[in-house]
Order: sequence, then C-alpha cells, then structure tokens
Amino acid sequence: MAEIHTPYSSLKKLLSLLNGFVAVSGIILIGLGIGGKCGGASLTNVLGLSSAYLLHVGNLCLVMGCITVLLGCAGWYGATKESRGTLLFCILSMVIVLIMEITAATVVLLFFPIVRDVALEHTFVTLRKNYRGYNEPDDYSTQWNLVMEKLKCCGVNNYTDFSGSSFEMTTGHTYPRGCCKSIGSVSCDGRNVSTNVIHQKVTGDFVCCLDRPLRAETEAREGTSLVQDHRALAELEFEAPLA
Repeated sequence: MAEIHTPYSSLKKLLSLLNGFVAVSGIILIGLGIGGKCGGASLTNVLGLSSAYLLHVGNLCLVMGCITVLLGCAGWYGATKESRGTLLFCILSMVIVLIMEITAATVVLLFFPIVRDVALEHTFVTLRKNYRGYNEPDDYSTQWNLVMEKLKCCGVNNYTDFSGSSFEMTTGHTYPRGCCKSIGSVSCDGRNVSTNVIHQKVTGDFVCCLDRPLRAETEAREGTSLVQDHRALAELEFEAPLA
C-alpha cells in the first residue's frame, strides 16, 4: 500500500533532513577545529604568543562541533521515534547553542581588527628580538625563513623591520637572504634594497595567516546557525501534533 503523504509526514521528513544537515555542519566544525589546532601549533613557532589564540579557536570548534553532531543525532532520533521529550530537549539545547554561536561570531567580527593589530605588533617586536639569520639552526629563524620564501615577503612589513634588530647588530646586514627574490644571486648581499632584489612589502598572505582561521570559523558558525534556526522552527511545528 502506498504511503499517504500528509503535511505531518512531510514535516517529519523535513526535520530528519535538517538534522542531517546539522550533523554534517558539526562534522565540518570538527574538521576546522582539527585544522586550527594543527595549523595553529606550527604557526605559533613563527609568530610566537601572538598566534596562541588559534589554538583556542581550534578547541572551540571541536567542542561546538561535537555538541552539534550530538544534537543532530538526538533530533533525528526524536523525529523518527516521535519522542516529545527528546525534541523538547533538542529545541532548548539548540536555542542555547544558537545564542552562544551568534554571540561568539559577533565578538570575533567586532574585535578582530584590534586583535590583529596587537598580534602583528607583537610579531614585529618578537621578530626583531629573536630572528638570527638565514642559516641559523634555531626553529624560530628556520620557520621565518620558510614564511618569507613561501609568501614572498620581507619581515612583517618590509625590510626596515630588521633595522636596529638583533639580526642587523650581529651580521651587519640590512635584511636576511630570505627576503631576496633570488636567494643565490650576487645582488642578494644583505645591503642592496632594490625592488628587483628583495620583496618590499607584505603581499597580503601574511595577514591572511592570522585572519583566515577566524574568518573560516566565523563563516562556519554563521552557516551552522542558519541550519539550526530552521531546524528549531521545524521541531516546534512537529512537536505540536504530539501534544
């Protein structure tokens, strides 16, 4: 016998589908959290304590992702079994999660420019103090050389970041070889600051290293909140006939 399609059965299927999207969004948050923790740990070696917030972003994504996956599974179970108690628990939990996510996303968007400026300033000071040179064996110098080569930049702002730094006082050079466009060239002598020899300014990728994790996490939260909002409304409509 063919299944009779009613608004109630359609709403039940819609709710199950929305719970599936919620669970998937939770998995995405978990993936962002793992990526944030791994990437944040390596980036901290370069930027120092100024990028330690990336580790907290990763932890927050992991926690919110796990909670979202559990709520998605619980909502799917409640819709399938038509359990009023489970649906009510999911609705209340989802409201709390929505408030937390919207608040966190708002705070990030409002205060991110300030946090980024402070982080860049701290990175600038740390670079002048701790950077030793291109062939130095310490991890800090090695990681910075890799960053400057990959992002085609010279310091945080430009080669003037090394003026008066411990690197200049130790070597007598204006900039390290990592700033050169062609490291093996004769003109890369540490004193020739021509635009044909060294990278003069940040290309934009360096700043993206700081804001990409937060931007991605904020966008993921906004997308998750949108799905959760529709799901909460569907649960309210679905629960009414069960009363």
